Amino acid sequence: MKPTVFFLLTLTALAGCKDDRVAAAPPDACGAQGYRSLIGTPLAAVTLPADLDMRIVGPGRIGTTDYRPERLNIEVDEAGTITDLSCG
Repeated sequence: MKPTVFFLLTLTALAGCKDDRVAAAPPDACGAQGYRSLIGTPLAAVTLPADLDMRIVGPGRIGTTDYRPERLNIEVDEAGTITDLSCG
């Protein structure tokens, strides 16, 4: 009887556990591949859609560490030239 009660109590406790894993996003959820041709272009010379979810990442810039797969990260160098594009 005791093993059965212990088993049921354990099972009940584990039933409340939640899986906090985040579902994997598609590899190019932000559409970075479509903007790859901009690498090497000065950021000031680029026109991007107003509704594009993006952030500019560069030397000396403070950025958040949150990961958002639908956001386009535009990395620039000291001269303001686009050096890389990625999702996150």
